[in-house]
Amino acid sequence: MKQSNATQRSVVDRTVTERINAASYVHAAYIGLDVHKASISVAVAEAGRQTPEFRGEIPNEPKAIDKLIRQLSERFDGQPMLFSYEAGPCGYGVYHQIQASGHDCEVVAPTLIPRRAGDRVKTDRRDAQMLARLSRSGELTPVWVPTPEQEAIRDLTRAREDMKAIELKARQRLNAFLLRHGKAYPGKSKWIPAHFRWLETVRFDTPVQQIVLQEYIEAVKEAQRRVAGLEKQMEAALPAWSLAPVVEAIQAMRGVSLITAMTVMAELGDISRFDSPCQLMAYLGLVPSEHSSGGSRRQGGITKTGNGHVRRVLVEAAWSYRFPARKTRIIEQRAERTSPTVQAIAWAAQKRLCGRYRRLAATGKAKQQVVTAVARELTGFLWAIACEAMGKPHGSRATA
Repeated sequence: MKQSNATQRSVVDRTVTERINAASYVHAAYIGLDVHKASISVAVAEAGRQTPEFRGEIPNEPKAIDKLIRQLSERFDGQPMLFSYEAGPCGYGVYHQIQASGHDCEVVAPTLIPRRAGDRVKTDRRDAQMLARLSRSGELTPVWVPTPEQEAIRDLTRAREDMKAIELKARQRLNAFLLRHGKAYPGKSKWIPAHFRWLETVRFDTPVQQIVLQEYIEAVKEAQRRVAGLEKQMEAALPAWSLAPVVEAIQAMRGVSLITAMTVMAELGDISRFDSPCQLMAYLGLVPSEHSSGGSRRQGGITKTGNGHVRRVLVEAAWSYRFPARKTRIIEQRAERTSPTVQAIAWAAQKRLCGRYRRLAATGKAKQQVVTAVARELTGFLWAIACEAMGKPHGSRATA
């Protein structure tokens, strides 16, 4: 599938872009902010001026930001201004504060900022001036900014993901310790009650090693308790979430459980804001990279741009389509909570994606490539279900 550069740059939230473009001609000034943990470098670009003015640094504190906004408002007679800063570890607090003041603000994608190849000097001052200048010329690409509610759910799903990584690391350390001393579990499945019963029978020659074994076991159990606790919190938080209907709807898809559904929606928000499923696929970095020139066209691996959390869970979900299409009891129980239209889309998706996996696998392609291709198409069906749940057109043939 050939994707244009414009499609691959679809990290722009359409609603934000339309608002900024509609109001760009009335902005009295364009303010570039280079935001750090303790300080913010400020530059101001006015219409008609070639070089943005550098105003210096202010503390990264709400009072200092309010003071800056008041000073700039007085300077430009209260006319609306557009503030810009890069997305980063400092979050969206500055964005929400500026928006609340009545001015526009955009959080821009750092990887999509135009940079001169020969520019080898980087300072906070130059970064602020660059943001102001590019904002004035309309060359910055804003990202979607989550609401406080959306950000809270996203923090919850990411915390569960972090605890799962800690659990995996604890399991690896325990396995490595046992392997070094020739202790092999004779059963088939690990980390079930039978496996823990076997661990209780393992004996070492020295008391110190016995203590080490027990500490490793306790680390695994503690990590499991934390993961289970966060999953319960996710279940409890879902009913009050504004996107709960969409989360329930996309769970009708095979391979999309509560954890996967909440992760997708917490990271992306309302995915029906994308104009097409191809835009969403490009946003998640699931489309092929391309290097074409003249009559030559070369495509490579996926671009891997955008949100890696969602890309990971979708690839994990895509593995379930290596089996024949069928409605299991668990899938039916989840689907019964959705509308007939959503169920029709989910079943059409399962038939197509299971067949897609078989056809691609039969050509001799690597399983990882096949699953990635399935994950790309799975994204399109999730978009259609989300549009259906939000009452927006999607054009899915499953409903025809």
